[in-house]
Amino acid sequence: MTAEPVGDPFARAEASARRLAEITGQSAHEVAVVLGSGWAPAADALASAAPAAPGADIALGHLGGFPPVTVPGHAAVVRSVRAGPHRVLVFLGRVHLYEGHPVAAVVHGVRTAVAAGCRVIVLTNAAGGIRDTFGVGQPVLISDHLNLTGRSPLAGDPPPAGYPSRFTDLTGLYSARLRALALAAEPGLAQGVYAALPGPHYETPAEIRMLRTLGADLVGMSTVLEAIAARHLGAEVLAISLVTNLAAGVAPAGHVPHAVNHAEVVAEGQAAAARMGALLAAILPGMRPAGVT
Repeated sequence: MTAEPVGDPFARAEASARRLAEITGQSAHEVAVVLGSGWAPAADALASAAPAAPGADIALGHLGGFPPVTVPGHAAVVRSVRAGPHRVLVFLGRVHLYEGHPVAAVVHGVRTAVAAGCRVIVLTNAAGGIRDTFGVGQPVLISDHLNLTGRSPLAGDPPPAGYPSRFTDLTGLYSARLRALALAAEPGLAQGVYAALPGPHYETPAEIRMLRTLGADLVGMSTVLEAIAARHLGAEVLAISLVTNLAAGVAPAGHVPHAVNHAEVVAEGQAAAARMGALLAAILPGMRPAGVT
């Protein structure tokens, strides 16, 4: 496993944000979007929605604090674009616990975005569908989560002076205000509870039955640690899953469940990415932080 980086993770995020401002020439960004497996074409859809405001692609390695991205369907790039009145950071991928990274590395992008001025964080992911009514290719708003990773970005040394207490209240973590904006843009969106497991293996049918009993509608290997880190820093969080596969043992009536593989997950993400990008482009212009008019 990769060793925990030495030093204050909040200071590292501040340093990455300063470097981002230098490279982009933008003193601040307002919204950040983290794209899930196969979602990279969604960034192009976001850019096409604002053709008069071209963006800038920055390799994450140039910002410091970001480990290499190793999972297919993710890119080590952040894009600075304008969407409506907002300057938006679009991360074209993320890193995961199962790659051997420490929690601080997994949430470094979100902390950097908040340090860069983002008060709204939009997290997306590819997920397995547990609820019987969910189908492959369906976007689902995350209304709550089950953190079954056994980890927290707030464990360890307390945050330095000037940062909120690590005893963060997660009631209302997934912003009802932002979900209402999403529903206004696409009224038929479903909502559900996302269960996060460490991976990288997919779950067994018995584990999926357990998760269903616990109240989970979706299952994946990301998002919750980033959501917790963002909420700790006072950002509003919107999270959207794309159902890229039915979870282990789940199949439509009259069908036999089939094996899950990552190539199919990425392919489904790519197939729906343009639609997801259009959805995000419809939501982003109204995403003024709460209390800002």
